[in-house]
Amino acid sequence: MDQDASRKERKLIRVLDGETVFPPPIWVMRQAGRYLPEYRATRAEAGGFLDLCYSPKMATEVTLQPIRRYGFDAAILFSDILVIPDALGQPVRFAEGEGPRLDPLDLGEVGRLDPSRVLDHLAPVFEAVERIRAGLPGETTLLGFCGAPWTVATYMIAGRGTPDQAPARRAALSDPDGFARLIDILVEASIAYLARQMASGADAVQIFDTWAGVLDEAEFDRWVIEPTRRIVAGLRALVPGARVIGFPKGAAASLPDFAARTGVNAVGLDWTVPLGYARDVLQPRIAVQGNLDPLRVIMGGKTLDEGVDRILETLGGGRLIFNLGHGITPDADPAMVGRLVERVRAARR
Repeated sequence: MDQDASRKERKLIRVLDGETVFPPPIWVMRQAGRYLPEYRATRAEAGGFLDLCYSPKMATEVTLQPIRRYGFDAAILFSDILVIPDALGQPVRFAEGEGPRLDPLDLGEVGRLDPSRVLDHLAPVFEAVERIRAGLPGETTLLGFCGAPWTVATYMIAGRGTPDQAPARRAALSDPDGFARLIDILVEASIAYLARQMASGADAVQIFDTWAGVLDEAEFDRWVIEPTRRIVAGLRALVPGARVIGFPKGAAASLPDFAARTGVNAVGLDWTVPLGYARDVLQPRIAVQGNLDPLRVIMGGKTLDEGVDRILETLGGGRLIFNLGHGITPDADPAMVGRLVERVRAARR
C-alpha cells in the first residue's frame, strides 16, 4: 500500500476526511511530557529544553514514548511553538520552573526578524519528523504543528507568558499596522514550516492558538480567524488537500465562524465548551476534537470515567477525535492516562 493510501486508512485521518468512527481515535495534547518517567530521563540527558527540541534523535524518542506505552492513534511531533521566533532571530530560552523567556520585541524592530533563516534553522525538526514517521506503526497518524500567529506574537511582544496578554493586546490596538507586519511574517513562516513538516512525513497538522480567548470580537476576527485562514490556504497551495486542526482555546462562541471561515478540517474544543453546543452547532459542520478537563485525569477514578462517558455519549455519534481540552499536566498519573485510553477504546454504542 502506498503512503497516501495508508494515510487515508488511519482512524484520525478518516475523521478529518468526514467519517464518523466509533470508538473515536484518541491522542492527548502534551502526551510526550513530564508526567512520563521515561520523558524525564530523556530530558535530563538532553540538558536544555531547546536542546531536546533540536535533537532529532531525542525528539523522536520522546515522541514515540507515549505511543509505545499507550498505543495512541496519533503521535504529535515533540517541539515547541516558540521555535518560530527562535528561527526568526529572536532567541528563546527556557528557565527551569519559569517557562519561556525572550527579549521583548518592540514593533519598530520587526524589520530585524529574518524569515530567510527559518527553514535552515529548523532543519533538525524536519529530520525528527522523518525519523518519527519511520518509527511509527503504520496505523498511527503523525501530527505536525505550529503556534498560531496571535499566540506566538503574544510571547514575542511580552517576552514571556502573561495572565491576559495585555502587552500584545495593547500593541495591536495602539499600532495595528505594525502588529500586522509581525503577523504577516509569522503567517508566512508558519506556512513554510508546516509545509516542510508535511513533506517530511506529517499526515496532518494542528495550529495551536492558546490565547485566542482573550480577544474581543473584532480583534479575534483580525488576529485569529484571518491569519489562520491565510495559513490554511497557503499550506494547501503547497500541499494540496492538507488536513488541518485548528485549536483556538477559549473561543467557544466564535467557533462556528472560525470553522466556516478558516477552512480547517476540525476544531479543538477546550473543556469549557458545552457538549450539547458542540453536538448541535459544530459537529454537523465539522469534526471536533476534545474536550476532557485535564483535571479529571488528575482526579482519576469515577471522576475520570464520568467525564469520558459524557463526551462519548454526547459527541460519539458524530465526527470526534477524543482528546483533552488542553495539555496534560505534569502531575498526571500515567496509570490514569492508561485508564482513559482503555475506557475510550472499550466504548460501545
